[in-house]
Amino acid sequence: MIGFTWLLFCGLLHVSVLHAACPPRCECSEAAQTVKCVSKDLRHIPTGIPGYTRNLFITGNHISRIGSESFKGLDNVTTLSLSNNGITELEPQAFSGLHSLLFLDLSGNRLAAIPPEALAVPGRTLQELNLSRALRDPSAGADLARLLRGGALSGLRGLDLSGNALGTLPPGAFRRLPALRRLLLANNSLAALRNGTLAGLGRLEELDLRRNAFRGFWGESLAELEAAPRARLLLAHNPLSCSCAALPLARWLNGSRERPADAERLACASPPALRNYTLLEAGGAPGGCLEDEAGEGGEGGGGADLALQTSYVFLGVVLGFVGVVFLFVLYLNRKGIKRWMFDTRDACREALEGYHYRMEVDSDPRLSHVSTTADL
Repeated sequence: MIGFTWLLFCGLLHVSVLHAACPPRCECSEAAQTVKCVSKDLRHIPTGIPGYTRNLFITGNHISRIGSESFKGLDNVTTLSLSNNGITELEPQAFSGLHSLLFLDLSGNRLAAIPPEALAVPGRTLQELNLSRALRDPSAGADLARLLRGGALSGLRGLDLSGNALGTLPPGAFRRLPALRRLLLANNSLAALRNGTLAGLGRLEELDLRRNAFRGFWGESLAELEAAPRARLLLAHNPLSCSCAALPLARWLNGSRERPADAERLACASPPALRNYTLLEAGGAPGGCLEDEAGEGGEGGGGADLALQTSYVFLGVVLGFVGVVFLFVLYLNRKGIKRWMFDTRDACREALEGYHYRMEVDSDPRLSHVSTTADL
């Protein structure tokens, strides 16, 4: 009896210890190996997170800093979400205590800078990194480039950089990410892809460039897209110019339509006459293309406005048809026209002869006298 009571006491003590191990204002599930601290108005990473935790969600709070001590001892965590916490600072080695980390979500924060070793994970186990809407201003892109080139993220397979107002991506920014499969760059301010921007991404399977500032993909930009032959491309909702310079892109899309998943939705933003057209429709229209109203042609130079050129061709065809009909009518009435011409010639000849006779009479007084006597 005493032994049973002792076992029951130990069991209750064990349960109470497990319950006490869950941080205040968090929800813990040992069965699911999950801890959630969602929208609890936390000001720092809570302490006392159970060692069994594999999935850790600390989101929607007011945590401004992640220090190197924040996740010590959490060797089993594979998924960590820190989205929408207003984080502005990541210290070097901030995630060095997470030896098994695979998925890291830092979206919706306001990072001012990213130290080169801030995202270093022991063993380079990190496979998915979400930095969408995480950078406070576009200048953080320089820190991001140094971070990506540092090699600490060489095992990444998915990288989400959407919604950060990034204006440029330096050549070779992703060269140290040879395993990358998905690269999401939507909702930024990118206007061109420089030569070598996508270098080293031979395994890339998805590239999202929607909702940027691309007026077209010419020259280096088009060469960069062609350098990722396996990637599924998303290019819609860019302010594309459908000038003559867009024709190479239109031909390329027609020749590889299985890759750009949204090729049918690439709408023309300029010139105004083509705003109701898609790029594929404009590129395949008869008569070539026309120059933009502002004379812009993008990276590949100018050209004539496609819609206006088509109108000129149509007008030429109509006028040519009218001319052919007129000549045919003349041919059918050639005998009548010939008779009318002869009659007109004879009438003109008689009128001229009478005119010359009167001139001769008026100039000779003798003939004038004879003519007057004859009249009497």
